[in-house]
Amino acid sequence: MRRIHVGNALSAFGLGFTVPYLYVYVAQVRGLGAVTAGLVLAVFAVAALIVLPFAGRAIVRRGPLPVLLTALVTAALGALSLGLASTATTVLPAAAALGAGQAVMQPALATMIVDCSTAETRSRAFATQFFLQNLGLGVGGLIGGHLVDTTSASSFTLLFAIEAAMFLLLVVVMSTVRMPHSPRIEDAPGRSGPGSAKSSGKRLLDNRAMVQLCVLGFVLFFACYGQFESGLSAYGVEAAGISTSALGMALAANTAVIVVAQFAVLKFVERRRRSRVIAAVGLIWAVAWVAAGFAGLGHGSREMATAAFVSTYALFGLGEAMLSPTVAPLVADLAPEGMAGQYNSAFALVKQLALAVGPAVGGPMGASLHAPYIVTFLLFSLGITYLAVRLGRQLTAAQDQPWRAKSRVVAQGGPATAGQTQAHA
Repeated sequence: MRRIHVGNALSAFGLGFTVPYLYVYVAQVRGLGAVTAGLVLAVFAVAALIVLPFAGRAIVRRGPLPVLLTALVTAALGALSLGLASTATTVLPAAAALGAGQAVMQPALATMIVDCSTAETRSRAFATQFFLQNLGLGVGGLIGGHLVDTTSASSFTLLFAIEAAMFLLLVVVMSTVRMPHSPRIEDAPGRSGPGSAKSSGKRLLDNRAMVQLCVLGFVLFFACYGQFESGLSAYGVEAAGISTSALGMALAANTAVIVVAQFAVLKFVERRRRSRVIAAVGLIWAVAWVAAGFAGLGHGSREMATAAFVSTYALFGLGEAMLSPTVAPLVADLAPEGMAGQYNSAFALVKQLALAVGPAVGGPMGASLHAPYIVTFLLFSLGITYLAVRLGRQLTAAQDQPWRAKSRVVAQGGPATAGQTQAHA
């Protein structure tokens, strides 16, 4: 588990070097224009949407580790190629390789965490993963910002080379991991039938709780992550008159809240119903959108608007810290034995869809339709609360309150026999 967490930190650290500067690199440094830069960003999303359905099946059949190693090598080649590319015909394939590799890493690493954890330790494991991801992205972006020079293409080549090196270093670290045995779809009866992949997808769609969680996940990512660098930032600049430095301060506040509060929040949510925690996040984000509305529509001073806008991002960070030990473990607990990879990939696919649709909808609204923008996403946040409460009715006690299910076994059991003790172990 420690090596997996090191891997998460390294991959996030590498991504932090390049993600904030990708648009500037393609459009200005390489001189390919805004259209090509937009296409590169679109290619990232499209590549993820294409590969994730296949990634889920591969993880179930081959295990998460071989899939992760393949994704890392693909991402490393894509990053290095992107740093050397100077034309649209070379930039776009490189971006596709990097985007596909990045997308597959997420469910592969999540499945490895599931395989190496128990129901008791899973929430803390995913909270640690989220903490290290944000810390790695923040540190990588900070160092990358000091290395980059918009007048020198070679400085960007260095950034992409560092990113590729991080992925390859992660290949070395992950190659030493020995995963515990977990069931694969190959072990199941009828695995060789032509409809086996189709039947596994049908099983997922027949799981009403998982379908509801995917709908809830789409709204979560659409209303929060899909707005960070598109609609909300455009709204802040156009409606609230926020400076670029204040926007950077807001993003830093978001990361700082996650890094500082993650484990304090973990203690709070570990003993509470998962569906109620997600519902509370919807209410917190509703307050965040009210603060954003005050920043842009309240006609206060510039200082008050800036403080309200920074508070918006900080409140989003608090909600994210509450979700990290809640949603990912719930996906794992909803998955039948041996199907965690398929479920993680399906949820990652939902996330990518939300991240693709979110900026397309929120960007134009945030820039021009200020009041409708705030009202729309305030309602989406309240919708999160409604969907979470509704999801709670579909969950078993072990899925919604895993700690209580364990305590019941202890409370109801008398002195255990040797056979019972071995079974529980």
